[in-house]
Amino acid sequence: MSRKPGLWIAVFGLVIGLLWSQPSVAGVRVYVPVPPPPVIVETAPAPPSPRHIWIGGYHRWDGRAYVWVPGRYAVPVRHYRAWAPGHWVHHRRGWYWVEGHWR
Repeated sequence: MSRKPGLWIAVFGLVIGLLWSQPSVAGVRVYVPVPPPPVIVETAPAPPSPRHIWIGGYHRWDGRAYVWVPGRYAVPVRHYRAWAPGHWVHHRRGWYWVEGHWR
């Protein structure tokens, strides 16, 4: 039985990647003590195709400060047609981010 080291390395990398991203998948909330800055109004460029939908930019928390993530175009996933944008929610413990999603 011969083993292919490239395949094992790829599988190992996939497992590590899944474990590394697990906290965000598990729905762990990170509370930020300061409110996010006002949303930056962006002008969307022409779409790459009629199927593309504009997903507006947002402020993300990098652990020390808010950083603007610019908007982008994306093709909807399968039977979805609209993008519900992510948003910051105020809570007694601070501010937390709710991810955007297709609907």
